[in-house]
Amino acid sequence: MSTDVTAKTPAPAPPGKSGGAAGDGLLQLVLEGLRRNMRQYGMLIALGLIVVLFAVWTDGDLLLPRNVSNLVLQNSYILILAIGMMLVIIAGHIDLSVGSLTAFIGSMAAVFMVKNDLPWPVAVILCLAMGALAGAAQGFFIAYGGIPSFIVTLAGMLIFRGLTEIFLEGQTLGPFPEGLQKVANGFLPEVGPNTNYHNLTLLLGFAMIAFVVFQEFRDRRRQQEFSLDVPPFKLFLLKLVALGAAILTLTMLLASYKGAPIVLLILGVLLVGFGYVMRNAIVGRHIYAIGGNLPAAKLSGVKDKKVTFLVFLNMGMLAALAGLVFAARFNAASPKAGLNFELEAIAASFIGGASMSGGVGTVLGAIIGGLVLGVLNNGMNLVGIGTDWQQVIKGLVLLAAVGFDVWNKRKVGS
Repeated sequence: MSTDVTAKTPAPAPPGKSGGAAGDGLLQLVLEGLRRNMRQYGMLIALGLIVVLFAVWTDGDLLLPRNVSNLVLQNSYILILAIGMMLVIIAGHIDLSVGSLTAFIGSMAAVFMVKNDLPWPVAVILCLAMGALAGAAQGFFIAYGGIPSFIVTLAGMLIFRGLTEIFLEGQTLGPFPEGLQKVANGFLPEVGPNTNYHNLTLLLGFAMIAFVVFQEFRDRRRQQEFSLDVPPFKLFLLKLVALGAAILTLTMLLASYKGAPIVLLILGVLLVGFGYVMRNAIVGRHIYAIGGNLPAAKLSGVKDKKVTFLVFLNMGMLAALAGLVFAARFNAASPKAGLNFELEAIAASFIGGASMSGGVGTVLGAIIGGLVLGVLNNGMNLVGIGTDWQQVIKGLVLLAAVGFDVWNKRKVGS
């Protein structure tokens, strides 16, 4: 008995369809990558859409080099606070005192430098130490005293606001030394030949692109070594191109004005440093652990009290840095400084992907959330939207971001 087996040849693809199929395949990869990483990329896409919207609405004024520089300078202190607040929220806590602590450190800086003529570098070190001490005091009551962070930091908000009034005697105190003003308002110096661009800014921008590419390839290789899921290579390359294009655009905009602001370098160092700590250092893993599942973290040997104490100590130091930048930018310390800064930092963290239940969030997400708020503020001012409607719109954005987080969790759970 013989069996006749006939080989079946697949029908040839219709002419002109191969390119479309490749394009559809890439689109499917992109959509699949976005679906799997919606929490990570959602606000980044939203930031891009907001920038495009206001760029069109303002006839390009939003992306003028001078306005981009002002955008960085105006939001620097909120971004600094957002980095620290993100760590606090990841650990499962909240800090309501950072606005008042910012004002208090600004007042102490004025007392040191204006009233007592202390050299500004010495005063800066003292102010950072005072901020760390204030954060450590609150962290002690929270970690070792067992008092909820909401209560401790609410008390801190009242205490530091009162101390600000006491030390400033209800008056505005200034001006600050020129060296400190340059930290908050200055730009990198000009170097090299005349190229119609700021050469040092261009060099730093290209170095940042190289660093990002190296870091992304390194992270991908590590994930593959541990048999973790990684996105398809085409999607990975698309991500690198998008990141490189964003950094290059910002670099060219800044380089065509006065160059990169000095405070942007400070933010860059904080972003890279804290990003590394949260991704690679043991203490970063422990912060995620105690925020994600405290009982399991304790059983695993995590020293939760020590980690919580360090998180609030770090928040106090970053609040002090933000207070110095804010006071130096406006060249005066005011009793009303720092109002609602804690709410802006909390909003930036949640918009940037933090979760109310803790254990979720990234340092880059805090920066993205702060930039969303900053671009909204700047864009609405350029188009003449009143402050009343600005508050309404920012509230709706925050509600949408948290609602998206809840929806995403339910979708993953189902």
